[in-house]
Amino acid sequence: MAARKRYSVVPNGTQWQVKHNGQVLSAHYTKQPAIDAGQRVAKANQPSQLVVHRADGTIEFEWTYGNDPYPPVG
Repeated sequence: MAARKRYSVVPNGTQWQVKHNGQVLSAHYTKQPAIDAGQRVAKANQPSQLVVHRADGTIEFEWTYGNDPYPPVG
């Protein structure tokens, strides 16, 4: 099974960024367009996970896309 790609929506100053492996994929002035962009890229690159952070950096929620077997192996 392919490793799950992890994308994040994170605050950075006055912007919200969509990141993957530390690389900025896109930057947005408000949070909702960043979430929308993150969902598009995560859905296009399954299996993947989108983690959305709050302004203070804590995790607000997350989505997984693609094969997500339950219970997990291991």
